[in-house]
Order: sequence, then C-alpha cells, then structure tokens
Amino acid sequence: MELQSLLFISLSLILLCSVDHVICGRTSTFIRSEWPSTDIPLDNEVFAIPKGYNAPQQVHITQGDYDGKAVIISWVTVSEPGTSEVLYGKEEHKYEHSAQGKTTNYTFYNYKSGYIHHCLVDGLEYDTKYYYKIGKGDAAREFWFQTPPTIDPDAPYIFGIIGDLGQTFNSLSTLEHYMQTGGQAVLFVGDLSYADRYEFNDGIRWDSWGRFVERSAAYQPWIWTAGNHEIEYRPDLGETFNFKAYKHRYATPYVASKSSSPLWYAVRRASVHIIVLSSYSPFVKYAPQWFWLLEELKRVDREKTPWLIVLMHTPLYNSNEAHYMEGESMRAAFESLFVHYKVDIVFSGHVHAYERSYRISNINYNITSGSRYPMPDKSAPVYITVGDGGNQEGLAVRFSEPQPDYSAFREASYGHSTLELKNRTHALYRWNRNDDGKPVPTDHVVFHNQYWASNTRRRRLKKHRRSQASYIATY
Repeated sequence: MELQSLLFISLSLILLCSVDHVICGRTSTFIRSEWPSTDIPLDNEVFAIPKGYNAPQQVHITQGDYDGKAVIISWVTVSEPGTSEVLYGKEEHKYEHSAQGKTTNYTFYNYKSGYIHHCLVDGLEYDTKYYYKIGKGDAAREFWFQTPPTIDPDAPYIFGIIGDLGQTFNSLSTLEHYMQTGGQAVLFVGDLSYADRYEFNDGIRWDSWGRFVERSAAYQPWIWTAGNHEIEYRPDLGETFNFKAYKHRYATPYVASKSSSPLWYAVRRASVHIIVLSSYSPFVKYAPQWFWLLEELKRVDREKTPWLIVLMHTPLYNSNEAHYMEGESMRAAFESLFVHYKVDIVFSGHVHAYERSYRISNINYNITSGSRYPMPDKSAPVYITVGDGGNQEGLAVRFSEPQPDYSAFREASYGHSTLELKNRTHALYRWNRNDDGKPVPTDHVVFHNQYWASNTRRRRLKKHRRSQASYIATY
C-alpha cells in the first residue's frame, strides 16, 4: 500500500499545478445530470428508530478535550430521561469502566425535544479501540470508537471534510461514500439538518438527521462547526435565542481551549491543531472571538502539531455568485492572522459547490496604497469550500467569469473531501465528486506543511530522510 501511495503521489505531482505561483486555474466542465435534491421521506429506513422502550437514538461522539484523550458521547431518549451512564472498556461486551453524564432538553415553539444526554468519557489511552454501551435492558445499544495516536509531528491521520449535508438522497450518497474512505474523524463545516427549512423550524427534522448520521457519528468523532441554518432566530415564533437546538444537541469541548462560547474552540489531534470559528458571532477586532483566536494562535506549537487547520462556515474567498463576498468582513478581521501564523488550510462550506484556491492573500491593500486584489503569498493558507454535502437547496451552479486568478479549481457537484496527513512535511488531499450517485475522485493535491516548508530544521530533516522526501510536492 505504501508503494502504491508513493506512486499515486508522484503521478499527482506531474499533473498538479503549483499553488505557490498562480498559473492554471480551472473550472470543471462536468455537467451533472438530473438527480433530485429532495429530502428522504421520514418513513425511510435510514431514519429508523431503534427497537426497545426508550432506546437511545441519535448517538454521536466528538472530541472531549484539547488533546484527544476524551470523547463526549451524546444521545437522545424520547419517552423518559432514563440513565445518562456510559459503560466502556477495551473488549467487546466487557465494560470495566463507567462515566456519568448529564441530561437536558428544550422547546422550540410547538416542538419539545426528547431528553438529550451528554457524557464526558476521559482519561482514555491513545491509539486504542474502546467499546461502549448506553441504555438499559433490551433497549441497550453498543458501539465503539478508536482514539487518535499520541500527539506527534509525524502522526499520520485521515480526516473527512463534509459540509451543508442535510438529509436528501444526495446527502446519503455523500455519507456512504465518505464511510468507504477510511477516514478516522470528520471535520464538519456547518449546516447540519436544515430543520429551519420546514414550517416552524420543525424539530422532528433535527431528530431524523441525528438518526441519519449515527451510522458514522456514533463510531468516530465529528468536529462540529455551526452554520447559518443552525441560527434559528425566529422572533415571529417567540424564539429569540440563537443556535438553540444546535447548542442543546451538539456539545463541543470549548472550555478545554479556554473559549467562552461553544461556537468557537480548538482541539489537537494526532499531528494537527484544529481551530473552529463562528461566522455568525461577533468577530471584529477586540470582540471575544477575535481575542480568543489571537491567544489560541499563540498557543499553537508547530513542533508538536505542525499542521494548522481552520474551520468556518462562510468562505473568505469564493468566486460563485451564491453568497459572493459574504465572508469579506471576516476576511478583513482574520486574514492577516492566518498569514502571520502560517495556517495551512481553511475549510468552509455555505456555498453549495466545490472550490479550491491557490495560496493567496489580500492583506497589503489600504485606502491609499497597495494592491486591491489577492496576490500569491507563500505564507497564506489554501482556502477550500466544501459546501456540497447534498442538501435540498440544490447546487450553486453560477460561477463568476472569468475565473479569478486566485481560484485553482471549482465545480458545482455534490461530494466530500479527505485529508490524509502523512507526516510533518506533507499531506494528500482529495475531493470526491458524487457523480450522480457514484464516487469519483476529482481533485487531488499534495500539500506542503507551511511551518516545516520554510523552517531550516525541515531542510535538515529532508537531508536525512531523502528517501521519504522525494515525493513532497511544491504546493
């Protein structure tokens, strides 16, 4: 497998354009045939309610601490609170440990949620498979998860990147295709259930979505980002608290990264430092999110976690007519920080299409001098929009013409991405199109790490690991 991987990467290098120098942006000519973006009916088996009285449902996990030695296990019981206890251990059906969680619920207009359980399971060992059990008697359910490797600059790891998923037949195609990739955790860039698309923001569609993604989210952590469809601000219904359903249902380890809000936080996992931002919370200079981001970037240790990735919902660079320039104010607030701290990749959603940029920045412009346009910048991140999960709103098919110089590749199709971190110096990225229900690897990139690519110690590393470094891309 390693030889095949090396051959694939070498071939990719021949075919790929450089992102250090903008030379070959491309708009895909693929034309998608009709495949309806309609929600799956509620009586479909993908939304099946587990058997047994008060059986746990909508099970999902996320990282529970800063460094990957804990998980938050969440689920819902409908009839009564039941127990919030999690039994877990290293052998199947043998549970030597237990943890006690907490229960909450909420109402939204005329909808009342079930009993939502969140249980922190901490003190776990790295790189270990754990089995866990929730519920009681005949209604008890069993699952498992794998903890990440020890925090290490050369720890390999595979992430899936999904956004704007919804619960259509296209959503199912995306989810099933991702589950075949070997991904170990999902970076989710916002817009989950699209329950707000229904009359009165129908909470039943939050429940169905929770059961829908359980097939993956109960077995591996999904790192959550809030999108605009999670805001659910409805003063006409008497609902004036933003993100009400999202905050009750999807816990995040924000306290571990010294954040004041569950909508922005950070985690470290394997060889990557992941920062999650909120596009729909105050982010201007000196706002709480801005202050937190500045301090968190100072905490990043590229010697231990060389990869630095940012997640947000609204893209900062977007050449689609849909949501064009919506991220401009956030770009003005954060872009200079991303460049200064050499962020590797910024993933976003919101636009229902795929787009990848070159390494560019627009931080030199001011009112009297400097360039008004994005320019090539080797210290800048690559911006990738993966808002193509499959929701009912359909694809964003209107790209601006001509294609901007900063745009490397774009296509209006449904799909998902994977990011395979090989070691401290390089990673293999793929975007996979759902070609009318079939997975088609479409965009391939080998990324150089921003920190080690410009660090003298990286050059010494390359000298001593010449056999490994021979396939590193100039990206």
